[in-house]
This record gives sequence, structure tokens and C-alpha cells, in this order.
Amino acid sequence: MSTGTILAIVIPVVVVLAVIAVAIVLNMRRRKRLRERFGPEYDRTVDDAGSKRAAEYDLGTREKRHEALDIKPLSSGARERYSDRWRGVQEEFVDRPEGAVHDADRLVSSLMHERGYPTEGFEQQTRDLSVEHGHTLEHYRAAHEINTLSSSQQATTEQLRGAMVHYRALFDELLSDGGAPRPSRT
Repeated sequence: MSTGTILAIVIPVVVVLAVIAVAIVLNMRRRKRLRERFGPEYDRTVDDAGSKRAAEYDLGTREKRHEALDIKPLSSGARERYSDRWRGVQEEFVDRPEGAVHDADRLVSSLMHERGYPTEGFEQQTRDLSVEHGHTLEHYRAAHEINTLSSSQQATTEQLRGAMVHYRALFDELLSDGGAPRPSRT
């Protein structure tokens, strides 16, 4: 075999191996970025989707939808107004725990709406929130589940207290994050 023939075989093989290596590295970087961005929501989505590939496609779809949303920061006056309303909901809990949980749910939805998140349904809310709030999303799910139990008077006072704690985690994040400038996406 001549040197030219050997090079004609070796060069394409090396190029193909290099392309495969680059694809693997890019996939690993994308996976790491998604894990960091979505936190526990990444694993939950993988479990729900049945494969990492399907889950990562879903998470990418969520990111694209989120980019199209007009998520805006709150003014300092709006943050103060929401803080006052939250204190009122907490005070209400003493006398009306179920009512306070329902009010907390409505207040979180109102805050989401004012920030620019669509509020057309719980599942879509969680998908939209997962992009920037994946680390606190389990709190929202737990609170929503207890709120649903409460609607049929099946939640204990301890569960209702837990719901308030869960709502507070997302509320605080939405409230504090509302004044921070959004990092640019590259």
C-alpha cells in the first residue's frame, strides 16, 4: 500500500473520530448546563420522560418558551406591596389556616403573573418556572398538593403549616429575584 492510500484512509478516520469526540464533549457540556440550571427538575424530567435524550429535548423546549416570555423585575413598590400581603396571609393562618393556604396560592399566582409568567394551569406554571426556579419547584408542587387536599378539608393543620412554608420558598425567590437584572443568555 502506498503512502497516499494510507493517508486517504487514515485522514477520514481521524476526522470522523474528532467529530465524534467533539459531539461527545458538547453533549456533556449541554447536559452539565441543564443539570445546573434545572437542579432537581432535571432528574425529575428524566424520570418522567424515560430517557435523558427525551428529557433534555423537553428542557430545551422549556428554555425556548421561557425566552419568549416577558419576565420582568418588580419595582421596589411592588415588592413592598407583595411583602405586606404575605405578612397578612401569614397572620390569617392563625385563625383560618385553610383560607390562608388558599390565599397564599393566589398570592403566588398573582406574583407570577405580575412578573410575566403565564398562569393558565399548574402543569404549565411548573414547566415555565422550572427554567429559572428549578431548585425551589418541589416546594411549589408540595404546597399545591396540600392546597388541593385542603380544598376537600383533608389536610391537617401541620400539612397546612407545611404548605405555607413551601409557598414561602417560591414566593421569596420570585420576590427577591424580581429586582435582580437578568443575565444575558448566550
